[in-house]
Amino acid sequence: MSGDEAVHAPSVQTFFRNLLFYFGPKIVCTREPNEDTWMRVRRAEAAGSRVFMAKQLEEWLRTDVDPLREKSIAWLSQFHFFRDPIRPTYSDVSYFFSPADGIILYQSTVRPDEAIVKIKGRDYTLRDALRDPEYNCTSLVIGIFMTFFDVHVNRIPYPGQLSYKELDPIDTFNHPMLDVEKSILDDLRIPTGSLEYLHHNQRMVNRIYSTELGGPYYLLQIADYDVDCITPFSLKQNQAAGQGERFSVVRYGSQVDLIVPVSERFNFNLLQKPGWHVEAGIDPLIKLTEKTKPR
Repeated sequence: MSGDEAVHAPSVQTFFRNLLFYFGPKIVCTREPNEDTWMRVRRAEAAGSRVFMAKQLEEWLRTDVDPLREKSIAWLSQFHFFRDPIRPTYSDVSYFFSPADGIILYQSTVRPDEAIVKIKGRDYTLRDALRDPEYNCTSLVIGIFMTFFDVHVNRIPYPGQLSYKELDPIDTFNHPMLDVEKSILDDLRIPTGSLEYLHHNQRMVNRIYSTELGGPYYLLQIADYDVDCITPFSLKQNQAAGQGERFSVVRYGSQVDLIVPVSERFNFNLLQKPGWHVEAGIDPLIKLTEKTKPR
């Protein structure tokens, strides 16, 4: 075994974490509402609007991460990481809701061969992301990084027919995402130079065909250094998927990208900002508005 392989090979700890995932207790819990949350709920109720949970990074760290920093890795792995909170399900086709809990790394509308993000001077494009040199749709892309403290159950942001395809890592092993997580949690910044895993790691390309949109959109699940850690809840292809429905889980640090081809019918209006923390099925990312037809 080469030195590089030794560094990236799955560890004994990883082996036991995998055992824990498959055979350990599955904790279903909800986050205890804090004072800030209750204030947000009361304001929303008074205004007659829906409650959204998106938070600036600093607020999320203070309310959701800081209370857990003294917990042991064993406790976090067993009782916190694999939680699957009960959440309300929203059905509103004028919105794309977040497919994942996590920090928004980037969001932009790009051409197929245009950089979503530059990583150490190298473009990372839609064709790179989907590993499809024939992809030819200008698309809105939103990247969400899931930290160790996030719920890792992913949800359908917009209803349709779901099919999926797994793409293996380009290298022998996936590249780790730990530097990105450390920068977010400790330095409150998004280090684009540490996103090299986007070029290399195993991924699941989920294609959701929407009759409302008149075409497909995509959810790209990107794995951390462990392989085979993206687990669909159903292996059936071309299955009906409702908005807010749980469809998959990604273990450990990971990323989900929402890719929506530009529409001739709708304008896509972004509702969140890079650096904000969002929750799957709760926070809207995109509002759809009908384009005005010329008279």
